[in-house]
Amino acid sequence: MNPLETAGQPGAIELPVTRHRGGGAETLVDHVGQEWPVALVFNGISHAVMMCTPRDLEAFAVGFAISEGIVDRNADIQDIEVAFREDGELPYAEVQLTIVQQAFAGLKEKRRALAGRTGCGVCGIESIDLLDLQPERVPDTGFLARLASDALARAAHDLPAHQALTKLTGGLHAAAWCNAQGEILHAFEDVGRHNALDKLIGQLVLERADTTDGFVFLSSRASYELVRKAARVGVPLVATISAPSSLAIAIAKKAGLRLVSFCRESGYVEYGTA
Repeated sequence: MNPLETAGQPGAIELPVTRHRGGGAETLVDHVGQEWPVALVFNGISHAVMMCTPRDLEAFAVGFAISEGIVDRNADIQDIEVAFREDGELPYAEVQLTIVQQAFAGLKEKRRALAGRTGCGVCGIESIDLLDLQPERVPDTGFLARLASDALARAAHDLPAHQALTKLTGGLHAAAWCNAQGEILHAFEDVGRHNALDKLIGQLVLERADTTDGFVFLSSRASYELVRKAARVGVPLVATISAPSSLAIAIAKKAGLRLVSFCRESGYVEYGTA
């Protein structure tokens, strides 16, 4: 097995395992989701190390830079270079971003140590004041009025077909972009739910899609960070498979973003905006 194998950006590796069941045991090959440290370096200064599935890293870096407020738009990113490396037996990736001087100056002012871990998006923040709990107000473009009555049910039904890595490994999150009819237009998978959303946001930004004309459907719970990221780019609706947190609901209300959770083909729970 080559730990640096990224041909076709597999996102999973094959490993020998012993499966115990009913008192017996068998040796076979199984798939395991890849989790690498990914360093995000802005103008030569390392800003964050996130634990990430090593695929779609350019979209991930763009989405992270936008959703964390490091840059305001794709044009603020002048260059991106992705490199795969190995430190002993530990593979890792490094993404070098060159951003405009104004954005870099702002980053240096508010720079903090942010050590990302799977399932945790704000580890390492030095102060409560850095949490940024005042989201942008999501513009009313009329999208919610155009949303089909069965859009959420359709997205819930179709999402598994876009989760190839989850089928293989059973251990990844997905973030999907859906239109008003609930059709899934993009879907990204990652060991971290925040990373999956950043990859999705990055792809939308790279293709200059209208982020106010669609909704995000997530295979995870709704946490503060996910809703905050969506609000930053004007997403009008976030739908999740699992439960929301109280802070996610509060941020959604502040942003005027519609939040629905426990989404199934048969229904969902809505947490109303103020």
